[in-house]
This record gives sequence, C-alpha cells and structure tokens, in this order.
Amino acid sequence: MAEVIMYSTTVCPFCVKAKKLLQKKGVGFDEINLTDHPERRDEMIAKAGGRRTVPQIFINGQHVGGCDDLHLLESEGKLDGLLAGG
Repeated sequence: MAEVIMYSTTVCPFCVKAKKLLQKKGVGFDEINLTDHPERRDEMIAKAGGRRTVPQIFINGQHVGGCDDLHLLESEGKLDGLLAGG
C-alpha cells in the first residue's frame, strides 16, 4: 500500500472530507496536524510548491494537492492507481 501523508489542521472541513475518502478506501495515512505542530507549516509550504492551504496530500512522495484534487483523482479513476503505487 502507498505511503500517504496529509498536512491538516484541527478545524478544517476539507481535511475531514479528504480523510473520509481515504478511510472509505481503506487507506492508512500519516497526519501532520499543523494546529499541534505549527513549526511544520513552512515544511508543508516548501513541499507543496508554495501552496499554503490545508489539506496538502502526498502519495508516495508525490504532491497530489488538496481535498478537491484528491476527489478529482478519484472521479477520474486515477486515485486507486496512485494508491497501488502505479
């Protein structure tokens, strides 16, 4: 299974929506909560090519974007391939 990392905050509804999609697919992920670890925000921005909003999601080291991007991959039938490592 793929390594999934999600930068999030505690009160972000888009983070909740992205997490629900991953959980529905049975995918485990590491969550970096910027509410608890604000010192990691600059790390997220650098890895995400300057994007400052949450969530920012990475699959196997590849930045896939935020919640809308994740759901777009799902609707296009591309998410399962990424999660399978392909």
